[in-house]
Amino acid sequence: MMVVDPISKMLFHPFTHKIGEDEAIVRPSTTYWQDAWRRLKMNKGAMAGLVIVILMLIMAIVGPYLTTFTYDAQQLSVEYTNLPSSSEHWFGTDDLGRDLFTRVWHGARVSLLIGFVSALVQFLIGVTYGGISGYLGGWVDEVMMRIVEVLSGIPFLLYVVLLMVVLEPGLHTILIALGAVYWLSMARLVRGQVLSLKEQEYVLAARALGASQWRIIFRHLIPNCMGPILVYSTLAIPEAIFAEAWLSFLGLGVSAPAASLGMLVSDGISSIRLYPWQLFYPAFFISLTILAFNIFGDGLRDALDPRLRK
Repeated sequence: MMVVDPISKMLFHPFTHKIGEDEAIVRPSTTYWQDAWRRLKMNKGAMAGLVIVILMLIMAIVGPYLTTFTYDAQQLSVEYTNLPSSSEHWFGTDDLGRDLFTRVWHGARVSLLIGFVSALVQFLIGVTYGGISGYLGGWVDEVMMRIVEVLSGIPFLLYVVLLMVVLEPGLHTILIALGAVYWLSMARLVRGQVLSLKEQEYVLAARALGASQWRIIFRHLIPNCMGPILVYSTLAIPEAIFAEAWLSFLGLGVSAPAASLGMLVSDGISSIRLYPWQLFYPAFFISLTILAFNIFGDGLRDALDPRLRK
């Protein structure tokens, strides 16, 4: 016969586990934008591009004030013309004796201004136009898209030449020319996004609750398109800078004595054999700016892709 030992109270402990602890979320939840920022920080190339863009912005603001020279100050003596880099003129001087360091950062200020203003106009007009066209659909969409196709069919250079005839050449003319056509691609992008989103359940729920069309477009549809919109806007900035550069190279840029990086490249290429620094510095910084924006835009596109979210 088997003998059973008496059960000791020391073998038992009170149950202290609270109900619901198994279902508790230990890891803090992150939003879509927090997760995108986390993945963007993990992309070293994108962060390097962002740092370069920030440094270029800072130098474009404070760079012209780091020397005692102004961007339009011409030297009366020929001994100050076409000087190489020195402790007094860090980037040398041009054929009129103007300090190239000051002119490069003044030109960077103008080029970045053109890029950001063009992106802002593209964002405001293109997003609104494409959102309205995609949501309303029907004959409204047909008419609005035919207008976009007609405007897209006219060469950009023809816009600029016509504006140069009507208006005086200068910074405002370039901004008007870029703003008149750079929103067309954004409008197509937003229209396609809205067409794919407007039949989603949350849009149907907003309609059932009596939300107006404008509220649905600007409070529901466009915020859900912000990922592609931000990426395209980021990539549009170097595109506008490059467009201004080749316009200045053709002689259709900002008016002298003001300068942009494109105009400095145009001025320096004529003396590349004798004074190569007049081309090297503006060409280097315009290439660095465009490269930094493109790398950052590619990283931002990967970070905002919901399929890569973990």
